[in-house]
Amino acid sequence: MPNVLDPNKTGGRGQQDEKEAQKQRLEEANFDYEYPDRLNLKPATEFHDALLEKVMIRARDSQRVMSQRYSHWRDIDKVLRTYVPPEDAEQKDKQGQKTEFKKSIVIPQSYATLETLLTYMTAAFLQSPIWKYEGVGPEDVLGAQLMTHVVHQQATRNRVGLALHTQWRDSFAYGIGVTSPVWERRFGRQTVRRDRGFMDFVRDIFIVSDRERDSEENVLKYEGNKLVNIDPYSYLPDPDVSAHEIQEAEFAGWIEKTNLMRLLRRDKDPNDFLFNGLYVDLIDARSSLVTYGTSTGRREFSEHILSNNPVHVIWMYIDIIPFEWDLGESRYPETWLFGVAGDRVLVAAQPLNLDHGMKPLTVAAPDYDGYTSNPISRLGTVHDIQTLIDFMYSSHVQNVRKAINDMIVLDPHIINYYDVANPEPGKLIRARRAAWGKSLIKDSIFQLPVSDVTQGHVQDSFHLADIMKQVSGATDLAEGRMAPRTSRISASEINQLSQSALSRLEKMARIVSMQAMEPTGIMFASHVQQLMEEETYIKTVGDLEQQLRGTYGVEPENDRVSVNPLDMIVKYDVMPHDGTMPGSENADTWIQLYEIIVNNEMLAQQYDHPRIFQHIARQMGAKNVEAFVNRESPQVMPDDQVDEQIRQGNLVDNGQQL
Repeated sequence: MPNVLDPNKTGGRGQQDEKEAQKQRLEEANFDYEYPDRLNLKPATEFHDALLEKVMIRARDSQRVMSQRYSHWRDIDKVLRTYVPPEDAEQKDKQGQKTEFKKSIVIPQSYATLETLLTYMTAAFLQSPIWKYEGVGPEDVLGAQLMTHVVHQQATRNRVGLALHTQWRDSFAYGIGVTSPVWERRFGRQTVRRDRGFMDFVRDIFIVSDRERDSEENVLKYEGNKLVNIDPYSYLPDPDVSAHEIQEAEFAGWIEKTNLMRLLRRDKDPNDFLFNGLYVDLIDARSSLVTYGTSTGRREFSEHILSNNPVHVIWMYIDIIPFEWDLGESRYPETWLFGVAGDRVLVAAQPLNLDHGMKPLTVAAPDYDGYTSNPISRLGTVHDIQTLIDFMYSSHVQNVRKAINDMIVLDPHIINYYDVANPEPGKLIRARRAAWGKSLIKDSIFQLPVSDVTQGHVQDSFHLADIMKQVSGATDLAEGRMAPRTSRISASEINQLSQSALSRLEKMARIVSMQAMEPTGIMFASHVQQLMEEETYIKTVGDLEQQLRGTYGVEPENDRVSVNPLDMIVKYDVMPHDGTMPGSENADTWIQLYEIIVNNEMLAQQYDHPRIFQHIARQMGAKNVEAFVNRESPQVMPDDQVDEQIRQGNLVDNGQQL
């Protein structure tokens, strides 16, 4: 049986011998890697180990601070993931027979609160498009609109909405939700159709006689933005910087849990930046920063599985001065990406060189205090109330069980004990022969009186649940229901209550928008401008189609238009969602305003009727109003835009007076 190492176990001669053996294997092996910038990054060399130690010092310092929250996070995981704790699900007596489990119940109030918060965030942000871009100058308008559709197309294909949902969930449960916006390129084999035929040199054309199926290797099958979630348990931020100011940090990183096969595939890929993968195969590639024995609720069955060759890679963005690290001549800070596998082998070391100049990390911390790197979460704030609710229910259930189970005092000299102990209903209890014919039975057996001191616990737990809702903002109205009332309630009162209930959630959403949504949108657009290589097609609907036809004279083909990467190199601003949920506004009020505008000649000239109508339709639940716009109807443009088109020669003044 192979020797299984625990990287967290200290001491032991066997472990020390294995470390020395791994070091010797790294020193003796030589796989002739070509490292970037002609650096010598072979493992077990002096320069390699010096860089390695600098990365590991920062990782250990960060993990030491973040680990102080782990026990609290695990308590939250339990109330979110189990209704009956696993340790209470099955109990056995001394003989090994199954007994009824303890009634240690977890009431899913925290889960209901979390679902309410996530429902609002999903409705507020996962609209189409998720990110909208506007041009800074007139010459940037078209490129910004194309950028909006290209980024939305990439977000749809890579299911960015799921990553955002996970980020929000982590931020409510743990206080921080971390993602990494990255640019993904997928290469592989591509099946293609090839034409067979001959060249007609007289007419200078190729005549197709047949077609066949063929394949090409190492073809770029997809490129685009992707959002990667980072587990808060694996997050390694700079402890001296507030959670939301990640770009001000000197370093920030995380631990990726992968396996050897995936790492070697990336190492082989010439389009990837990883190296030293073959050296990782020579060591136990688990990290000492992944603490065994204190697993989360998400990993309690998988943390010790070694059959898949686990590899733990510490990724770290660090602001360094290349001259001081012997990585260049510059004496000014640069952001580099380092990767360390198994705490012993560097698998990446390169400058970022990204146009946006930011670390590709975003942190959502809706309950931040402006100073702490790991703030208390919203569910953590009310966790003690959740624990008290669980105690109220569990103690009441235990008291009921005590009441419905007979607690009998008997004299075994007069009453047959085995008849009383028989659990079957309708039992026949026999008296001893010595008690026959005597009036001794009533005095020899009786049940102890039971008083229910927990009869008010259930009602008290409802009051505690209301406190949780008030603190978290997940009130009854936010959940889509109203508390029972004895009096009638008017429509205007419902609207006022709804607005008050949603205002706190709207504030939370706006904070998350500034912390994470807007930086993510900036990075996505910057990646498209810098890294996109191939032309793509987008579907033209609504304002984009009208602008292409009327302003730029472009005729989309079958509602599609080609987009060249150079078309989107423009100056842009990200227009984030304001955090309001569609449908939260009073549609009746808008309808009344719309009628006033239509019937007032002065207002009718100042306000855009179609846009107001579309806004009302969205508030009433319509999802895709633009699909019903009549494309053949005359186009209406603002006066300044008409004048600009006339100057450019795209429109002609027919001289008629309207």
